[in-house]
Amino acid sequence: MMPPIAPPETAGQKLTPAQLLDASGAKAVLALLDDELIGLAPVKARIRDIAALLLIDRLRAEQGLQTRPPSLHMCFTGNPGTGKTTVALRMATILKQLGYSRTGHLVAVTRDDLVGQFIGHTAPKTKDIVKKAMGGVLFIDEAYYLYKPENERDYGQESIEILLQTMENHRDDLIVILAGYKDRMETFFQSNPGMASRIAHHIDFPDYSEEELMRIAELMLEQLDYRFDDGARRAFAQYLALRRQQPHFANARSVRNAIDRIRLRHATRLFSIDAVPTAEDLSTLGAQDILVSRVFANAAAPPATPAPQPAGA
Repeated sequence: MMPPIAPPETAGQKLTPAQLLDASGAKAVLALLDDELIGLAPVKARIRDIAALLLIDRLRAEQGLQTRPPSLHMCFTGNPGTGKTTVALRMATILKQLGYSRTGHLVAVTRDDLVGQFIGHTAPKTKDIVKKAMGGVLFIDEAYYLYKPENERDYGQESIEILLQTMENHRDDLIVILAGYKDRMETFFQSNPGMASRIAHHIDFPDYSEEELMRIAELMLEQLDYRFDDGARRAFAQYLALRRQQPHFANARSVRNAIDRIRLRHATRLFSIDAVPTAEDLSTLGAQDILVSRVFANAAAPPATPAPQPAGA
């Protein structure tokens, strides 16, 4: 059994569960999760619920009440760019703060890190990854690629069997989080009932709304000392409405990529102006930096491009 949470000196005063959560440091991590990620209210609520359950379970054990080691293996489902890896990182820290993880570190892998291409190659690869993750959290993205029933020579099943054994025999010292598209993960679990039975918590990550994506974009820009002017903000809202309808949209990841391209166009525009750029010029993105995107060119009725404004205007 892991040691109890050490509360601060309180002259023998009993602490409420909320005070203990604060004393453990987990409350601060939950607050950081709120600050880091826009939206995702159901995900954050579920993480708080898990933290509360673990804390109460620890308090029950300390009072001599009946308890059993909780199963903490999880499955995160959702589209790309919805914050699954970030939440996994914070979950690892929360588990350490509450005494359910020795190290609080996270090892993120995909099939290529676990499965070999030749006979005898997969077991050493998988065991090496498990060894690195022991004491913390093993995050397996697109976990369904481990199982390829159409290929009888595929070695993914060998990796799955090692993971199953580890998840059962070392569940007090390793938490496994599987991640991927919801429908594919459901198919994966149907084909691997042993894996399904070991997953205690299923958390679905919803896509971001256009309003949330705009807030994410502005937060990213703020962290880089950039901002949209009014025209750019309207243009980017139009961009989001169009881009979300196109294939391979990846939520916050696509927003980050779009901002990188906008910054490139902004930089090129400043080079074309024969003037010393001001701090305002260097930090303000305009509509013209956005509306030249191919997203608008491919739209049925692209908006009109405004005339370029002089530097500092």
